[in-house]
Amino acid sequence: MRLDNRKFDELRPLKITRNFISSAAGSAFIEFGNTKVLCTASVDLKVPDFLKDSGKGWVTAEYGMLPASTPQRKAREARLGRVDGRTHEIQRLIGRAMRAVIDLELLVDKTIWIDCDVIQADGGTRTAGITGAFIAVHDALQNLVKERLLVKNPIKAYLAAISVGKVKGELLLDLCYEEDSRAEVDMNVVMTEKGGLVEIQGTAEQKPFSDNELSELLALAKKGLVEIFKIQHNILLT
Repeated sequence: MRLDNRKFDELRPLKITRNFISSAAGSAFIEFGNTKVLCTASVDLKVPDFLKDSGKGWVTAEYGMLPASTPQRKAREARLGRVDGRTHEIQRLIGRAMRAVIDLELLVDKTIWIDCDVIQADGGTRTAGITGAFIAVHDALQNLVKERLLVKNPIKAYLAAISVGKVKGELLLDLCYEEDSRAEVDMNVVMTEKGGLVEIQGTAEQKPFSDNELSELLALAKKGLVEIFKIQHNILLT
């Protein structure tokens, strides 16, 4: 058994609260165990200059961790005057992942801004952000359809993400911070409900991992993602 008494292939308790912020076009508060992320989607009726007159829309993301999201206070990046490398990497990942499942031609001259704010961090904040952002973006787009600003919802497939890793020789699903900090292999998997891989971020610490371990880790991630997709479906059907 693991630190929190889970089995090796068991997700942390997952809860997604839809429409958490009434002022946002779409929002979701996602909790993976002790990791808690607020995801919102806002609509801008214009696109970046590089898409001007293209007829296409755009989806982009920003990510941040609140000062008290970790035991040691994290300084606000606004005070530091810059976005650090990790933040930049994660927000690019979230935007890239969402664009993979949205038909930008159907979005027609509109930008969806995704904001993922980490309220409490205990591992897997980027994967929680992607999973929660999907719900927020879905609702924002559906509201545009209701307002007749879109012909139909441009989402092509459900999207979610999960972490997997190798800790003390054992392959584990959905790592908490303590497991992640000791992992010999750490991997984030972003996938569509149809089984399409959007992104794989995998890193070995000290010792490389094998092809077989890669296949086992992907199978483990897929098992967890299938469970997450069921939860997303249940939320969006209520």
